Amino acid sequence: MTELPEKFTSRMRTLLGGEYDAFISCYNNPPVRGLRVNTLRIDAESFFDISPWRLEPTHILDEGFIVHGADNVGRHPYHVAGLFYMQEPSAMSAVAASPADGSGLRVLDLCAAPGGKTGGVAAKMRGRGILVANEIVPKRARLLAQNMERLGVTNASVINAHPEAIASALPRFFDIVMVDAPCSGEGMFRKDVGAIAEWSPEHVKACAERQSLILESAAECVRGGGCIVYSTCTFSEEENESVIESFLSRHDDFSVEFSERLYPHTSCGEGHFVCRMRRDGNSFEARAGIPPLKDKATLRLLDDFMSDMLENGLPDGIIHMAGGKIRLIPHDMPAEVLKLHPVTCGIELGEPRKGRFEPSHTFFMAALEGFSREVGFPSDSSELFRFLSGNTVPCPNELRGYCRVTVNTEHGAFPIGFGKAVDGTLKNHIPKGLYIN
Repeated sequence: MTELPEKFTSRMRTLLGGEYDAFISCYNNPPVRGLRVNTLRIDAESFFDISPWRLEPTHILDEGFIVHGADNVGRHPYHVAGLFYMQEPSAMSAVAASPADGSGLRVLDLCAAPGGKTGGVAAKMRGRGILVANEIVPKRARLLAQNMERLGVTNASVINAHPEAIASALPRFFDIVMVDAPCSGEGMFRKDVGAIAEWSPEHVKACAERQSLILESAAECVRGGGCIVYSTCTFSEEENESVIESFLSRHDDFSVEFSERLYPHTSCGEGHFVCRMRRDGNSFEARAGIPPLKDKATLRLLDDFMSDMLENGLPDGIIHMAGGKIRLIPHDMPAEVLKLHPVTCGIELGEPRKGRFEPSHTFFMAALEGFSREVGFPSDSSELFRFLSGNTVPCPNELRGYCRVTVNTEHGAFPIGFGKAVDGTLKNHIPKGLYIN
């Protein structure tokens, strides 16, 4: 059995009473691994058909599964293509509790990295509305942006800002604010011995204080009629119910709409707490959008490329240029995000270079349809793995120009990057940092 701190087990015995023995016996079992199908790419039933691993439902999220026997997951072409995200099963409860499947919603994920819950909410949004995903640590913010790219998210801005700065820039703006709060990680003890080493009653208290501060910023961001979805991967009442009760005592215009605790002995996974609070009223704060690019020569260059590359052209949005990069940004994305240290915003399309347009990897990974040129390979083909490792591969002689490269299955073709076809050879344009050797 995992050796647990005595003060932790004493707390849990008091909290659980007669359920304690069932709870503590779970620590004799290995941790449960979970997988969330990315429904921006593929529906859950279709992925179940093609999965190389044995799956069983979590009963927490329709597209969530327990996965058995999955080794080297990050190297599999389905992972590269963003068909799924490895996610602890009980953590999916926060996605399930988020009412993000309406049209045109404005959603903020205040503590977003590495992106499991952000990606789940983005899938529910189906490219509609706007999603602002924040991570205060720069390195983790870049990882978050990479995961949004892999999952094909088109309507998000990844920012790197303090919660107080977001609250100041965008008060009462969002319909939903997700707060997956940094916590003492008691729900991670079975899979992370480091969390055990860091645990102490003092650490629990410090986490609760930080969580309360983050919730204050979240409250500033939520419009009247909107909601906060608060979650942790810990069991302590101090970081869960007590934080919520303290928040409600200071904000009488909020009320609890839904609350749930998950334990390893009552559901699959390691354990989670989630609470949805709704704000009274029905206020709406408008914000100016991001200014469009006006340079006619650059716009013509972009239009010529997209007319050749996409059969139906780009979806509606704002064409914006910053730092030499051209992006397609949702109309409702507020201009204030440009002051909140954006790592990325919308779909990075590419950049103009010496009279030609150089497309980006993000453009080819985006959940867009109607690419005029594609080169596809079966998931087990040697050509696919050569391409994923950064090499050139053969392609039809008649093919010319940039092509989206896909892994092909009986349920569709899914992007893994792009290349340029020249005289029967597909030159590799996957960024070097994403090669799989």
